[in-house]
Amino acid sequence: MTLHEEHALGNLWRNRGAGAVQSRGNRFKGPAVPLSPHDLVGAITRITIIEIFLYRAQGAYDLSFTNVIFISDHVSQATWAWKFPSFGWFRRVSAIHMYSSQTSTRGHRLFFVTKPPSLLQFSGFCPMGPVTESDRFLYSIMPIAQMHCKVSVPQVHHIPLQTTFHGVVHAISTPEAQVYQYRGIKYASIPARFRQSKLFTSYKSSTDATKYGPICPQYKSRESIEEAMFGLSDDDLPKQSFKQNEFECLNLNITAPAGLTPHSRIPVMVWIHGGADRGTGSSWVYDGGALVHRSTLIGKPIIMVTFNFRLGLFGFAAGPMLREDNKSVGDEGVGNYGLRDQRKLLEWLHHFIGDFGGDPSNITLFGESTGAADIVSHLLSTANETRPLFQRAIVQSAILEPNAPDVSAAGWHLSRLMSVLHITTVDQLRAIDADKLFAYGLTLRNVDDGVFFRSGWRSYFQPDDAHLRDHHAFSELLSIHKIPKRPSRSPHPNAGLTTFHPPANLQPLVIGDCASDSLVWSLYAAQWTAPAIVRRIKAVCQSLSKSSNLMHAYDISPYTSDDEVVQRVLDLINDARVAWPTECVAHSARRDRGGHGVWRYVFDQDGPTVNLPHHAVDLVYLFDNVPLPESVRSPSSSMTSFYGDFCEFDDADEDSDDSVVISDEDGCSWMQPCVDQWSYTHVRDTMQERWIAFAYGEAPWSDEKVFVFGPEGESGERSACIFDGRRRRQVWKEAFEPLGMQVVHKVGLELSRGPPLRGY
Repeated sequence: MTLHEEHALGNLWRNRGAGAVQSRGNRFKGPAVPLSPHDLVGAITRITIIEIFLYRAQGAYDLSFTNVIFISDHVSQATWAWKFPSFGWFRRVSAIHMYSSQTSTRGHRLFFVTKPPSLLQFSGFCPMGPVTESDRFLYSIMPIAQMHCKVSVPQVHHIPLQTTFHGVVHAISTPEAQVYQYRGIKYASIPARFRQSKLFTSYKSSTDATKYGPICPQYKSRESIEEAMFGLSDDDLPKQSFKQNEFECLNLNITAPAGLTPHSRIPVMVWIHGGADRGTGSSWVYDGGALVHRSTLIGKPIIMVTFNFRLGLFGFAAGPMLREDNKSVGDEGVGNYGLRDQRKLLEWLHHFIGDFGGDPSNITLFGESTGAADIVSHLLSTANETRPLFQRAIVQSAILEPNAPDVSAAGWHLSRLMSVLHITTVDQLRAIDADKLFAYGLTLRNVDDGVFFRSGWRSYFQPDDAHLRDHHAFSELLSIHKIPKRPSRSPHPNAGLTTFHPPANLQPLVIGDCASDSLVWSLYAAQWTAPAIVRRIKAVCQSLSKSSNLMHAYDISPYTSDDEVVQRVLDLINDARVAWPTECVAHSARRDRGGHGVWRYVFDQDGPTVNLPHHAVDLVYLFDNVPLPESVRSPSSSMTSFYGDFCEFDDADEDSDDSVVISDEDGCSWMQPCVDQWSYTHVRDTMQERWIAFAYGEAPWSDEKVFVFGPEGESGERSACIFDGRRRRQVWKEAFEPLGMQVVHKVGLELSRGPPLRGY
């Protein structure tokens, strides 16, 4: 230690005020020396390093001069960690068992575990042993740094964009797996309302990526999306507040393991959020911290990207007038602005994710609800045929729109809105305040503008095998490309997998749904009476025999009791709007890929807060961000003992669909609660690991089987007969196929909206 460094620390020591701990006598007595921030940082860093070497014989340390992190476990058994300038890795198991996010000082990016009593208020730990003179020196360093030092944050020096992105250390970070997050990065600009976005590349030399960006304008209801999805009260939910800005809402968030370089080239997973005309990719529900953290722990690190795009009227308005307006400025097509924003995000990643450590040639799209439907739209897009920008896709409980309107039909809705607003031109529509526009509740989605979707895209939703013959030659061509192993550019190559090489625009696909997705429409379904349902189904089907067949299949008649009719109409809505369209897309995708490259799953695990496999329940397990009840957080001793003996369901007979039965000592048998810590953890870990493996190009399970998640913690590959029992496949064949997708979807749509305000 130099004399200047000793004087520097001594000066800090005297400025701490009363109660400062003196270490080793009067060693730091000396004249006050004026310090610059650079001197301060250098002094503390070097002094700490010197102290490490002084006590090396008494403990075990992991020292890196690029990511400085020290761990001490010496004579007094004080376990501590010092972070400067960025978090590194703990190597000793004994040093991490006391670490948790509740006992770290997150705001200052200072992480430590300590036992000396003078830090009791500072860290919240209780003293557990005697304090030695060496302890006294070590813990006295930390308050000085915490009070006076501004610790550096994660940075990416992005050469192509000529900027440095400054991010944050994610709160989920642990010594074994630290996670960085870069928030609110603008990826595209919007030249005007109802115009296609443009790639954004003009950044200042320093870009603040520590805060979330604005979101697309949307109406605010009394109940948040999170409350509605998970049955939680507002008091139980993390608090978030986002600015709404129509022209600055195209921004992304990158969550990545620490320590990546442009040479890392790890897989990138891009999440497309659902919610239709509400929601944001910046929601705490979709935060990628837990998934990225898990990927690092299992040795398959990924980067996860969430983002915002235009929604509702701003993202999907269309009509002949808008088409001419867009054409006048060189835009191709009309409407689907939100979908094109998503495509622009993929272009940005293709060019620029490399400097964050991601592989632009290894991108997996995954999404849920309307976000999953958007992924299907990209799979069926013209752009994906000519220039694919993602390599695989995961579709979760997609709320599909097989009856997307053409430009004229979409324009009818827009004309009605303009009539109410007493305007006649596109320029006048652009001048209307955003809050006033979405207040009218006009819900718009994809439009078939003759440009975005590829030719014949609607056949993807047809259930029959009529055009299998047209694909026979193509299927034979695909079979030629079956090889034992696919090379990977990522640092974790696939091992022993049979992989297919279809054309790049026929991406491998994981697709599935939840058993009770229709609960999202339960409020409207509960308003129907049996006679009203019968009349509505007959009106939509326009065929007495086919409508009778449909109602017989779901046991609906004018005499169905009130306490039974709601569940039966929910079953019909579930199948018509989610389950059967999902099956049709999976069938068509498998057909196009020669019978391979499509992995089917069903999610039947109850939610920890709602004891049903409701819509979006899979997100609770996948992202692991939803607050859990005490029954899930704390295992009972009896359940822990049972599961320790049973291990897991994956070894059970694949054709057995029986629930687990637990017998206690008194001979009583049943299982409670529906979701406990073991079942939650097992399903969560299984789902995360399968999704991550898929992002690495591995087969998540046999594509000839169906993977089940739940109920009661069950998971594993199952045969087709089990799938038939989990979903009403025979009913679909008998009742849905004669009607066709357009009619079936319309039935589901009508019933999910509830009865008309007047009549019936």
